[in-house]
Amino acid sequence: MVDLYKAGLRPLLFSGLNVDPEWIHERLIHTLAKLDQPHPSPLLRPAYAWAKRTFAVADTRLSQSLWQLHFPNPLGLAAGFDKDGQALGIWPQIGFGFAEVGTVTFHAQPGNPQPRLFRLIADEAILNRMGFNNQGAAALATRLQAYREQQTRRADVSHPPIGVNFGKSKQTDLADAIADYLGSFERLQPWGDYFVVNVSSPNTPGLRSLQMADQLGPLLAALQQANLLGKPLLLKIAPDLSWDDITAILDLAQQHHLAGIIATNTTITREGLRTQVLPRTGNPITAEAGGISGAPLRARSTEIIRFIYRHTQGRLPIIGVGGIFTAADAWEKITAGASLIQVYTGLVYEGPGLIRRVLQGLLDQLDAHQLPTIAAAVGLHA
Repeated sequence: MVDLYKAGLRPLLFSGLNVDPEWIHERLIHTLAKLDQPHPSPLLRPAYAWAKRTFAVADTRLSQSLWQLHFPNPLGLAAGFDKDGQALGIWPQIGFGFAEVGTVTFHAQPGNPQPRLFRLIADEAILNRMGFNNQGAAALATRLQAYREQQTRRADVSHPPIGVNFGKSKQTDLADAIADYLGSFERLQPWGDYFVVNVSSPNTPGLRSLQMADQLGPLLAALQQANLLGKPLLLKIAPDLSWDDITAILDLAQQHHLAGIIATNTTITREGLRTQVLPRTGNPITAEAGGISGAPLRARSTEIIRFIYRHTQGRLPIIGVGGIFTAADAWEKITAGASLIQVYTGLVYEGPGLIRRVLQGLLDQLDAHQLPTIAAAVGLHA
């Protein structure tokens, strides 16, 4: 079967049209937001049904429960794709088992100067230096509240978990970071199913220093003290940390009773890239700021997943993200120790057909290994 996205639409978007990737992404989210209706019109219902038939895979062997949440399958949409939660109802329609919105900040902010999103096609990668552009925590809280109210009215429709990824506002000094994170968490706490503390983006000055134990410990303590509803609180870490730094973070995560770790964010390394010059700017790739996602991150993120799983003896759930383009990539991360996985760059390069290919491929692996559920595969090759 011909993949229309890969055969026709992707070449047009990537090469045929000389259009900024960020503009394309914004148009996509805007269109999906228009289609995301709580009560689809008769004209839209066939489209919804077609999307489910084409992209979704429903099989109880793929489902699992974590943090008292039901995940119909382990494949989720990573943070950054739908930052402001504008298309919340679309993601389950096309087969995702969960979605993570954000990164959101307490203060609305425009992000870094454009252009700030680049495709590294030879590397199957994306370079981004977006800088947490978003409408702010209050706007997201309003949108999530409306979505929850729609869910209550539509008891006949399944609603996979929604995670909320939040970071520090750029205008907030590092000395005031805890108050900034708390402001976002307190506004959003009633409306997210789980929460992710983002201290690992390379695109907000000084943010990654919050991963160091002396700063991370007080932040996690303050957030857990404010966690009056007992929401699962996870931490997203960078792939560029040393093993000693990761060990220190894991010790803090367990000390502060975090629900899990997301491994990993984008990388700042430029080693091994085929792309030497960024065509859009004409500058060497080594001179361009930003984090890289996609295939160059695949091996490192899996290595970190395996390290976390071994160090914690599988007691700290992991969401694996970084370079998932195929079912084999997904299986590798799950058997290394990830209970759940997420995609962003893979979705850009592979299109929505990725969802079915990954989920069906995971079912094939369960059959090949004679495993009853996806949970039984977690850490199989750790």
